Amino acid sequence: MSKNTKKTSGKIATLAADTLNSPTSSATARSLAASALAQKSTDKQTSAEMEETAGKVLGSDKYNEDTKALAASVLSQANKAR
Repeated sequence: MSKNTKKTSGKIATLAADTLNSPTSSATARSLAASALAQKSTDKQTSAEMEETAGKVLGSDKYNEDTKALAASVLSQANKAR
């Protein structure tokens, strides 16, 4: 299986931390933020479940730009073989 070595950028990590600290963030945004932070300085990759969630977020008009940025980051760190 091919390994994706991308890591979460500082800008996205800050956005993720702000999302997790905001009482108004949706559960979906919080999940994406947690996944992005988990990939900040580790070799972890996006799970298939988070990959699916991120894809749905990017394809929907329901989510704001911050949530879509988190989704794009998480999706870019998915396993290349999936």
